[in-house]
Amino acid sequence: MIGDWFLGLPRHLKQAFAALADGIVLPLALWAAIALRLGEWQPEVAHYWPAFLAASLVSVPVFISLGLYRQVIRYIGKGAFWPVIKGTAVGAAAVTAVAYMAPLPGFPRSVPIIFGLLATLYVAGSRFALCHWLQWRTARAAEREPVIIYGAGRKGVELARALAEEGRYEPKAFIDDDRSLYKRTIDGLTVHSPKSLEALVRQTDAHQVLVAAGSASSESRAKILQFLEPYRLRVRLVPDIDELQFERGRLAEVRDVQIEDLLGRTEIDPLPHLLKSSVADRQVMVTGAGGSIGSELCRQIVRQAPKRLVLLDHSEYELYRVQREVEQICMVEHLDVPVAAVLGSVTNRAFIRHSLAHYGVETLYHAAAYKHVSLVENNVIEGFKNNTFGTLYTAEEAMRAGVKDFILISTDKAVRTSSVMGASKRLAEMALQAMQPMTEGTCFSMVRFGNVLNSSGSVVPLFLDQIEKGGPITVTHREVTRYFMTIREAAQLVMQAASMAKGGDVFLLDMGEPIRIVDLATRMARFKGYSIKSEANPDGDIEILFTGLGRGEKLHEELLVGEDVSGTDHRKIMRAEEHFVPWPELRPALDALEDACNSYDHKTIRAFAESLVNGSALESQLGGVS
Repeated sequence: MIGDWFLGLPRHLKQAFAALADGIVLPLALWAAIALRLGEWQPEVAHYWPAFLAASLVSVPVFISLGLYRQVIRYIGKGAFWPVIKGTAVGAAAVTAVAYMAPLPGFPRSVPIIFGLLATLYVAGSRFALCHWLQWRTARAAEREPVIIYGAGRKGVELARALAEEGRYEPKAFIDDDRSLYKRTIDGLTVHSPKSLEALVRQTDAHQVLVAAGSASSESRAKILQFLEPYRLRVRLVPDIDELQFERGRLAEVRDVQIEDLLGRTEIDPLPHLLKSSVADRQVMVTGAGGSIGSELCRQIVRQAPKRLVLLDHSEYELYRVQREVEQICMVEHLDVPVAAVLGSVTNRAFIRHSLAHYGVETLYHAAAYKHVSLVENNVIEGFKNNTFGTLYTAEEAMRAGVKDFILISTDKAVRTSSVMGASKRLAEMALQAMQPMTEGTCFSMVRFGNVLNSSGSVVPLFLDQIEKGGPITVTHREVTRYFMTIREAAQLVMQAASMAKGGDVFLLDMGEPIRIVDLATRMARFKGYSIKSEANPDGDIEILFTGLGRGEKLHEELLVGEDVSGTDHRKIMRAEEHFVPWPELRPALDALEDACNSYDHKTIRAFAESLVNGSALESQLGGVS
């Protein structure tokens, strides 16, 4: 119990305990030295108190300066002797100096030498004893799991040593792509070719491969994972050995393969001047701040020195969560950025007007939207109200308040839409395009991209949950594909695109190649160590069920309405030149649609929504509702 409590303490408290323990042990070593020298086990030492103080007050600071307390006791080595020897030697010298300068009558001259030896024995011995106890305790706590390590370089070797001492895993062998290492034995483990993996699994009974790929590029990591995919093994990744952390005596950083690892997508570093241009020293607002994209925008923006960051969301829970997270970033990274949390809906004009004026907003990222296709399909009125008119109201009030930059977070589902959600977002885009010629003070732009990984609407969390429960995994169609991008990359590209806006711009993000969803589900299951049940493999672990495309869903998504697209200063951001309906023609249709929403005229709204299933006919259908 006490051991568990101590191991669970933060590292800085463990270091403080170690220093305190040394501060107690060193005077005991001096007392023992005096007792040994005088041959008395109860020597009179009260008048030697200056020497006892010197033993601790000099040695412990020397230990600190030499880094003794930064060493992890579980993995302490012979190198720890030197800080101990140096520290106790300085302490012995201090005791000698005090004995002569005080002076301390009757203080034996040989005591400092005996003290130095005993202090070294006590301080070093206690650490090595504790190290062996921790290793024994860990090894005894659970049966060690045999594993194979992919990577026999320095990082792989250090990982094997750490794992052997940590006690949860028992490294059985290395595999590596470097032919010069084959058949070599490193720390008792033989290096094999990856082609020998199947035989190794049979010999060692290992069901898990740990990939020491902390510094590998995303492409290299993806190639390794592609090789391991056919094997029925659980594959886990380990970061750089220097970044390994331990929680309650166990490695905390060994992680399962994530979707980002499978994609092998290379994120390029953002261009600093583009990242800062629209937010640095400005009052910045993010609507939908509690959502997946909105919250990541907040995390990125606060690091670019805005004058103030205003978080706006209609969900109390999500707003509170993102506020706490952003304030924590400011505290940890010492950022002097005021953060304001505003609770309300973008469909409330008066609320938006007041908020923009009150905070003097200069840049506005509009991420507030309903994004779940099936939910919006069954809640058409609220979908149009929030996605179309929430954008319209916020944009009009932004013009009135003198907001300099207004950036709409859009979606690939707005292109040749087959869903109400896509139609509502396309109308929002068209409204901003049509409004741009009416203002010189506000620069409207929109950024269109596909799915972001692990967002609230992504299939990835759903698949993970289904896999953990043993299946089945549900996929809409065998041929359905989607574009994917990490949330961080998407947010950074949105910010950089905003800095290049001229007014009415439609920016497209390079999403890479589309991914077959069934392939994604299959790979996720395999890397968890499961096989897929099918006609060819009736004894598989997990079945994939095809449920059929839902209403409004497409097999494949697109990013372009037309064909006119040009590059920008950023190679992953493109600018599209798209036709839009002028405001005098668009406004009456929007007014009529708004009236239908306010009167809950489901028949008119549903007919309008149904007419948009071909997407490209959107402009021609506007007249049908006006």
